[in-house]
Amino acid sequence: MDILLKYFDDFTPAQLEQFKALEDLYKDWNEKINVISRKDIGSLYERHVLHSLGIAALFNFKPGMQIVDLGAGGGFPGLPLAIFFPETEFLLVDSIGKKLKVVDGIAEAIGLKNIQTRHSRIEDIKNKQFDFVVSRAVAPLKSLWQWSKPLIKKNIEKYVPALIEKGDHAPGLICLKGGDLAQEISESGTRPHVLPLTELFTEPFFEEKYLVYVPK
Repeated sequence: MDILLKYFDDFTPAQLEQFKALEDLYKDWNEKINVISRKDIGSLYERHVLHSLGIAALFNFKPGMQIVDLGAGGGFPGLPLAIFFPETEFLLVDSIGKKLKVVDGIAEAIGLKNIQTRHSRIEDIKNKQFDFVVSRAVAPLKSLWQWSKPLIKKNIEKYVPALIEKGDHAPGLICLKGGDLAQEISESGTRPHVLPLTELFTEPFFEEKYLVYVPK
């Protein structure tokens, strides 16, 4: 938990309690349904919660915005982002229902009201659009963009230039990825903005980890 306070100092008391509760809740749920590898559960706040909040460090999700987490798994990055942005609506989608059971249980336990889950393939979501699609290490960028593009609202407002810096951004796909992305980006046909997470967080875990933003 201390690692979150190293980088964020404006949590409300309610948010602090919600973040503090995650460790015991995930440990308990992980004994029943394995959503986090056993070698990582002891580093929950660094490798999962802080990693997810890399998006919050750069993107300002406004009240009333709708965000979909594609392939949410055990709730990352969507659940920490829902705590961080309590007035933004989050839909966490995954094709494995038992993982969403964990998300539902944790959200209920901490009183998180702005989150819903859906047991579905992302391709099966029709007639609904979102301000942003977020995702973490789910699929190659080409596939992520193919799935995401129909779900992203049209850009009808003026935004700051589409650089990855704190501010308002055009609707798009935001994903957390690792490793050498050159070939993956080339094959995707997109022109994303890429930020090394080492520019945000100094821990060795974040070396070769990136935030990738594709505006629509």
